[in-house]
Amino acid sequence: MPASSRSIDDEYGKLFEYQAQMSRLPVPELSATLAKYAESLEPLLSADRLAHSKRVIEEFGRSALAKELQRRLEARASDPSIPNWLEEWWNNLSYMGYRDPLIPYVSYHYSFNDDPECVRPNQRAAKIICAVISFRKMLADGSLEPEMAKDKPLCSHSYKFMFNACRIPDKPSDYCRIVQYSGNETVVVARNGQFFSFAFSHNGVSLSMAEIEATLDRIVAAADRNAAVPVGILTADYRDSWADSRKALLQASSVNAVTLDAIESSAFLLSLEKSTPVTREELSRAIWHGDGRSRWADKPCQFVVTDNARAGFCGEHSMMDGTPTLRLVEYVIRYKNKKEEGAGSNAMCATPFAPLPFVTSPAVANAVKKAESVFSAGVSKQHLNVLNFATYGKEQIKSLGCSPDAFIQMVIQLAYTRLHGAARPTYESSMTRTFLHGRTETCRSVTNESTAWCRALADSSTTTQERIRLFRLALEKHTRLTREAVAGRGVDRHLLGLRMVLRPGEQKPEVFEDPAYSYSSHWYLSTSQISSENFTSYGWSAVTPKGYGIAYNIRKDSLIIHTTCIRSSYGLDSDRFAQAFETAAIDVRDMLLSETKEKQ
Repeated sequence: MPASSRSIDDEYGKLFEYQAQMSRLPVPELSATLAKYAESLEPLLSADRLAHSKRVIEEFGRSALAKELQRRLEARASDPSIPNWLEEWWNNLSYMGYRDPLIPYVSYHYSFNDDPECVRPNQRAAKIICAVISFRKMLADGSLEPEMAKDKPLCSHSYKFMFNACRIPDKPSDYCRIVQYSGNETVVVARNGQFFSFAFSHNGVSLSMAEIEATLDRIVAAADRNAAVPVGILTADYRDSWADSRKALLQASSVNAVTLDAIESSAFLLSLEKSTPVTREELSRAIWHGDGRSRWADKPCQFVVTDNARAGFCGEHSMMDGTPTLRLVEYVIRYKNKKEEGAGSNAMCATPFAPLPFVTSPAVANAVKKAESVFSAGVSKQHLNVLNFATYGKEQIKSLGCSPDAFIQMVIQLAYTRLHGAARPTYESSMTRTFLHGRTETCRSVTNESTAWCRALADSSTTTQERIRLFRLALEKHTRLTREAVAGRGVDRHLLGLRMVLRPGEQKPEVFEDPAYSYSSHWYLSTSQISSENFTSYGWSAVTPKGYGIAYNIRKDSLIIHTTCIRSSYGLDSDRFAQAFETAAIDVRDMLLSETKEKQ
């Protein structure tokens, strides 16, 4: 097979060697899911509401319709033509059918540590491009190893959407376009609202770092001399509006079709932002959204470098979750400048590049102005805090006999409860990639055990010994729920599947009309962990105006907590939450240290 070709059906090379052996996502036992669901409501509802919801759940579990829905779902799961019973529904409902702007509501970002080897922005950008090319080459030639979770291989399906791919706006749902690697060895560079493209490989030989840096210097000079209608901002508009604008672009000129194809089929995109971020929050914003004009939000992989040589990654979430892109960016960050032979004899000779112009009609120009307003309104509402908690990290948490992830989840619960007076529905993302085409399941982090422990800390009459006992019970429960979610035995995806197999004309069961169902899956806290020693931060937006988005990075000796919310009448404030987290983290550590001292 040629080293740089593929199709959507190809599963070639080491990365895909376990695909045929992977288990399918299971359908949990109905009774087990309903029992777990009922238990998850106990710490969230009043006694009267809980009694009503439990009655509804019990009646549903005994009904003939529930058994029939379970049968249909199990039949779908066993259909050999469907790799994963959840995949199509989840991708459409959560991503492709989602109509709000990708920025800030879908995309996520990683902000990298500074690179002492790179003092010039284009030097750092060239190094990043070389690293991405190297990673892509391994993917294309089949030498990239599969990911493993201990001794279990992880599904590699989402890697097909990493390079030479693009989300395309459409109604009622978007779709993902992927093209051959072969013949599309190009990177698109965005600067000052303009787009440029150059080939990074000639006759099978990749450009050297020096050649790429020289090319980027020329691109920046060309971009900064000129101005253009910032068409890239359209990708940050509402999806239906962007679908209309894309059609208007295609109708305006055949030039636009060529430009759109060049951007969409490119391997990846580099954004050279004109900002110079200093604080952690400024860097997060520069990487996550910038000014929106030198971006193409539909690209799965966008690397960002600012004018003061700071850098990061912005990911479009629809077809890939964080673990594959984490692997990519860790490779990129650790990439060393090897002595490479360039395509030209003079290493400082820049390769040719091509401007990617847009011809804009009055309708497109008006759409750009509207999209600029939508973007500005969306990002300005995001209140962001990046806490660098340097008091302790993973090593001390483990020395205290705790699971680091469960520990942080309990600190989050304590901080939120202290700040807002009650526990509310909390989502933690749990990876299900040990299953074919698996993505994520929900771990419902609020439990009877976690709320009992939070109450104990608020009760001055509770002894430290009792608080520690309750804390360890909460950790144990959370760890068990996480393991069950990873094994495909959560609550939320199963209940979604039962809803989805209802047929037209069938009455929706009361269990799905019960207010507790919508409330308990309205994520006041949307949380997830991606841990790296190489990130200054990573994060995304909250998923509801009533809640927080909390991304946490558990480093060896520190914690980085990225919190977002929308300041509103709901009383949310990321700065206050960060302070509450810091206080809670110290209190929990001190509580456990007192146990250690007593044993000495």
